Amino acid sequence: MRIGIVILPDQRWLEARRRWQQVDEWGFDHAWTYDHLGWRDLVDGPWFDSMSTLTAAAMVTERVRLGTLVASPNFRHPAAFARQVTTLDDISAGRLLLGLGAGGIGFDSAVLGGETLPPRPRVDRFGEFTELLDLILREDGTTWRGDWFSAVDARNNPGCVQQPRVPFVMAANGPRSMRLAVRFGQGWVTTGTGEEELTAWWDGVATLCARMDRTLGEVGRDPAGLPRYLSLDSAPVFSLRSADFFAEQVARAAALGFTDVITHWPRASSWYAGDEAVLADVATRLLPELRTA
Repeated sequence: MRIGIVILPDQRWLEARRRWQQVDEWGFDHAWTYDHLGWRDLVDGPWFDSMSTLTAAAMVTERVRLGTLVASPNFRHPAAFARQVTTLDDISAGRLLLGLGAGGIGFDSAVLGGETLPPRPRVDRFGEFTELLDLILREDGTTWRGDWFSAVDARNNPGCVQQPRVPFVMAANGPRSMRLAVRFGQGWVTTGTGEEELTAWWDGVATLCARMDRTLGEVGRDPAGLPRYLSLDSAPVFSLRSADFFAEQVARAAALGFTDVITHWPRASSWYAGDEAVLADVATRLLPELRTA
């Protein structure tokens, strides 16, 4: 099992730097930040750009993989985003994991003054966004005209360090987005289905795993070839409530076939409120054991 952690981009770099360096020293496999212009009730507080944050993190870490959880077409264009992705992959020496999703409703979808899209057109847009981004990252001189995006001779020189491009970790719960994940993804990430009781949430995750198994079977793709990431803190109970509880949740994820789990750096209040001492205990006492389980 590989273990990852999200560090929200809500701290000035003086504090955030310490956190990114610490997760690298502790031996976490991957570290992520949210790719939003603002998020939920934290929109009125400090909030920083994801790609700039990850670039800074790449400069002060050595081994941990770095990722967006997740980038979306809510405020990104594939041609411009491809340049940022290529740059970050280069600066990190090929440590970038690109989490991609359809984009939800809320601040990101409203701040630019556009309409809030229903689910079906959001997935339509996501499919086009992913296909065009994939093409630009793999081939130089892409011309494209779609329903949502256009590109004229979009360049990608010098290309990604990771070839043929950076790995896409695709967020997907529904059948259509899962088909996109199977087509383009080098990983699948899910947050579950939003139940407010822990057992029900795990039941929902199991249902999603079965759906992904069916989707992979439809195209004859080996399930073992698609790493599975679970965001543990989408559950109604924070995974770092205690070290023992975290170990239990990791075991449940492993039993469902997940190869990777993701927790969050504890915050003082609001979302992911918890005690940093629990994180330190997990990292120093349990992490080596959990990673080899």
